[in-house]
Amino acid sequence: MRPLVMAALAAFVAAPAHADTLIDNVSGQTIGADGHVERFKAMLMDDAGVVKALIHEGEKTPKKGFQYRIDGMGRIMLPGMIDAHVHVMSTGFAALTLDLSETGSLAEALAKIAAYAKAHPDRPWLIGRGWNQERWKLGRFPTAAELDSAVSDRPVWLERADGHAGWANTAALKAGGVTAASQAPTGGEIIRLADGSPAGVLVDNASVLVGAHVPPPTARDYDAAFALAQREFYRRGLTAVADMGSTMEDWQTFRRAGDLNTLYVRIMAYGAGIENTIQIGGPGPSPWLYADRLRLNGVKLYMDGALGSRGAWLKAPYADRPDTRGLPRLTQTQLGNLMSRAAMDNYQIAVHAIGDEANAVLLGSMEDLAQTYKGDRRWRIEHAQVIDPADWPIAARVAKSVGLVASMQPVHQTSDRLMTEARLGPNRLAGAYAWASAKATGAVLAFGSDTPVELPDPWAGFAAAISRQDENGQPPQGWQPQERVDRETALAGYTAQAAYAGFAEKRFGRLAPGLRADFIFVDTDPMTAAPDAIRKTRVLETWVGGGKVWDAAKPDGGAAGAEPVKK
Repeated sequence: MRPLVMAALAAFVAAPAHADTLIDNVSGQTIGADGHVERFKAMLMDDAGVVKALIHEGEKTPKKGFQYRIDGMGRIMLPGMIDAHVHVMSTGFAALTLDLSETGSLAEALAKIAAYAKAHPDRPWLIGRGWNQERWKLGRFPTAAELDSAVSDRPVWLERADGHAGWANTAALKAGGVTAASQAPTGGEIIRLADGSPAGVLVDNASVLVGAHVPPPTARDYDAAFALAQREFYRRGLTAVADMGSTMEDWQTFRRAGDLNTLYVRIMAYGAGIENTIQIGGPGPSPWLYADRLRLNGVKLYMDGALGSRGAWLKAPYADRPDTRGLPRLTQTQLGNLMSRAAMDNYQIAVHAIGDEANAVLLGSMEDLAQTYKGDRRWRIEHAQVIDPADWPIAARVAKSVGLVASMQPVHQTSDRLMTEARLGPNRLAGAYAWASAKATGAVLAFGSDTPVELPDPWAGFAAAISRQDENGQPPQGWQPQERVDRETALAGYTAQAAYAGFAEKRFGRLAPGLRADFIFVDTDPMTAAPDAIRKTRVLETWVGGGKVWDAAKPDGGAAGAEPVKK
């Protein structure tokens, strides 16, 4: 991307050292050092993109000692938002491939697939994601035969919205050698027809049977996907993200962007399993690179699958399918061994756990390992969607001993509500999407989106966190309303606490002296506006490290590039 330098700072990049900039006339809010909202009217930053001072009401705004002044025009200024759980490259590739996330029925999806195939006759495989049989109200998984009706001349492989199942046509099943005689690997399931033949959907670990045969993207594909993902992040006000499941190819993509000075969003990376983590980091977490824009923090592991595909591991059978409790992807012994391998080299551990049994096993393993691996570990549970209330005391003990991060996605609660009620039944909902209960244990709440499962939209998540209602205001009093959090907690979850969750609190996440000047201007005050108004928040500008990377007033937000990174 070519540099785009805003006119007001045309000389800023070439300015001499100590070329401080004052941004005044703002309605500024950040999480203060005490964890509460701190308000300010102006901010001073240096030429390295680091905050030097906040000026509060009642304090005199400096008239000299800086070279540049920017009039904030009374706008609302917040720290850059942080998404504590994303899949960076999957978000970018979703924009490059077939996206079924907005389809409302099987028929609509098939029509879109057929049109996509017609528009791309030279692609040997058609790939995409985003389908959701629950959204379609199908009552079952789609089949290969149905997919064949749209495309039968070449393989088609489509990931479910949650990434925990794949839908294949007959050609793709054939390419993967999946037949009636095929056995699903441990932690996976082949959905079958009445005669035992594969129906077309492969769940969790079984997805590799077909997925391994999909032609891999090129380096140019990776670079293009990253550029799209990054732009999507900062246009929504995100200045940092935690990438959950980085491969070596992903890492090399981030490094290429950093080397070319086109890496703007800050990435806290977690390797996809032990092998990728060690391949990237070697003897331990990487240093911070590119002016605090990239670091390998730790490892991402999977304990189970997702509720939507009935892969989440439950203590009791699914209410709507009593023959299964889900699919554990690791035994307790395997989990303990992998966590121990990571912890001995000081990698931070982040484990996907959705079902109550998966969370119980994970919390038990954390408590056991905390006897050996002490200190400030900040072990993370990714999603923590259903936790048996009986297990909260274990979470509290882990939080007290080594630190516990509940990395949760508020918008999942609104998207999953009806499906969750069907999967669990009415008597097992007390620990579902239980943000307030998680916070009460002493765990740190770090909020995110799980994009591309959901849009990387912190405003929808913020609104859900404080209301427990969807975009239609349903249910009227909020779903399990006792689990709402207050606005201060929500803001911290998307800023200071999300940075803390990635060991970055001394670098960014708040607006305070010595921290990176990552901030946004928005048209809505999330601390006072109604949830519906917060959902509609418009990001006017996004700044990372003192450089503007998004300007809603420019064509396409100034998508041709961004102000050069200050190093």
